[in-house]
Amino acid sequence: MFVPLTRIQKLIGRRMLQSKQSKPCFYLEAKADVTELMALRPKLRKSFGVRITTNAFYIHILGLAAQKYPLVVGRLEDNSIIIAERINVGFAVNAPQGLVVPVVKDAAEKTLPEIGREETLLTDKARDNKLTLEEIEGETIALSNLGAYSIDSFIGIIPPPASTILSVGNVIPSVVCRNGEMIARKVVSLSVAADRRVVSETYAAEFLNYIKDRLQNPQQVI
Repeated sequence: MFVPLTRIQKLIGRRMLQSKQSKPCFYLEAKADVTELMALRPKLRKSFGVRITTNAFYIHILGLAAQKYPLVVGRLEDNSIIIAERINVGFAVNAPQGLVVPVVKDAAEKTLPEIGREETLLTDKARDNKLTLEEIEGETIALSNLGAYSIDSFIGIIPPPASTILSVGNVIPSVVCRNGEMIARKVVSLSVAADRRVVSETYAAEFLNYIKDRLQNPQQVI
């Protein structure tokens, strides 16, 4: 039995093979307590008049983290690292026509409500196969979220234009120890894959810890 590849499957296959063959990656993982963030989301919808998904938070905080740690939006060119002028977050969407990656441009410059509106619009357009070329170009850092598919954790493949990808799993009810007491919290796994030629392990660790801290203290980014 033969299953012919679609045009998008062929394109994704070529790009992912190119990335795996050309980027010497390392991988880091951390877990963030997002109990406050999950409780805050319904209140923000009332305050801002816009639905704020967890993905909108991830995009917003990823943009801020890349602004503080700009090497994660760098790329190797000859014997230099070129830092991207814009922080454009590409986020994967599973659409009927295949995996597509709309891009939130200048994510670090936008407010959480602005990103919430844009993320919802781009996701809907991706699923309706209505994205424009402008809306899928210019990615400088990537986000992949499989939480909706009940995946606890995973490691994404860096797309060819970028040097870093943040992969996010499902928000899991967990029992943790706080001040000697066992309490119920909501925890999410965060994984970073980075090109070692551009980003060191310690630099990526600081970058990931920044993301973790902001997710655990969402009031800091509203």
